[in-house]
Amino acid sequence: MGSNKQDIAVSYDVSNEFFRLWLDERMNYTCGVFDGQEISLEEAQLNKLRILSGFAHVTPESTLLDIGCGWGANLEYQALVNKVKAAHGITLSEAQCAEIRRRKLPGVNATVRSYLEYKPPLKFDAVMSICMMEHIVSPQEAREGKSIPAYRNYFRLVHEWTKPGTYFGLQTILRNFVPRDRQDVKDVGWVTYEIFPGGITPRLEEIVAAVNPYWEILEIKTRRLDYQKTTWHWRDRLRRNEAKIRAEWGDKVFDDYDRYLSTCVRGFEKHYQSLAQYSLKRID
Repeated sequence: MGSNKQDIAVSYDVSNEFFRLWLDERMNYTCGVFDGQEISLEEAQLNKLRILSGFAHVTPESTLLDIGCGWGANLEYQALVNKVKAAHGITLSEAQCAEIRRRKLPGVNATVRSYLEYKPPLKFDAVMSICMMEHIVSPQEAREGKSIPAYRNYFRLVHEWTKPGTYFGLQTILRNFVPRDRQDVKDVGWVTYEIFPGGITPRLEEIVAAVNPYWEILEIKTRRLDYQKTTWHWRDRLRRNEAKIRAEWGDKVFDDYDRYLSTCVRGFEKHYQSLAQYSLKRID
C-alpha cells in the first residue's frame, strides 16, 4: 500500500547534498513552527521538535521510535538535546539512512524498512512520526475508500510496538479543499504524481476515525500558515542556490523543485492543504 521503495527514492534520493542546500541545518523536511514570530527556519524547526517531543512525553529515560525518520533531524535532537536512552528510526530511503549513519549519533539506530515489515527490537515507551503518514495510501487507494482501514492498521501496529502508557507525537499534512483554479489543479496533481509518487495526504477526519480503538487523541493543533512559511523559506533557499543546482543536478531538477515548492506555498495559502500536530495516548 502507498509509496514503495522506488517511489521513496524518487522523493528523497535525489542527492543528500541537494537537499542540504535548501533545508535547515539539521535537514528537517517537514513543517517548522513560527507561531507568527520573525525567527529563522532553524529556530522554527527546533520549536517543532520541542513541541512534538512534549506531545510524546519524551524524557532521558525514553526508548523512542521515529517512524519515517528522514535524514535524522529528529533522531539527532532526541540524542543530543533530550538525551534519550535509545532512539530507533525507520525509513524506506537508502540515502536518508546513509546520512543518519554518517552522523554517528549516540544511542541511535536507523533501519531501511517499511513500517509494514518492521519487527521492533524492543517495546518502545515513546513514539514520534513526522509527516510519514502521507506515504501510507496511494491516490488510487484513497479513491477506492481504503484510507481509513490502512491508517487504522498503521495505528494498530504502532500500538503493538509500544508499552502501556506510551504517548505518540504525530504530525501530518492534511488534504483540505479541492482547487478550483485550473492551473492549481494541474500543479497539485503534478506534485502528487511526480514529486511524491505513491502517496497522498490524509484528511483530518480520516485520522480522527482511524486512531480508534488504539490511541486516544489528547490534543490537535493545526499549523497551515506555519507550513506556508516553511515552504516559502525552502523555495527562497532553493532559488539562492539556483546556479549551483542547475550546474550539478541539471535544469529539470531546479525547475521541478521550484514548481513544487511554489505549489506548496500557494496550496497552504489557499487552504488546499494544512498541517496538524497530534498528542496521542495509547489505549490500554
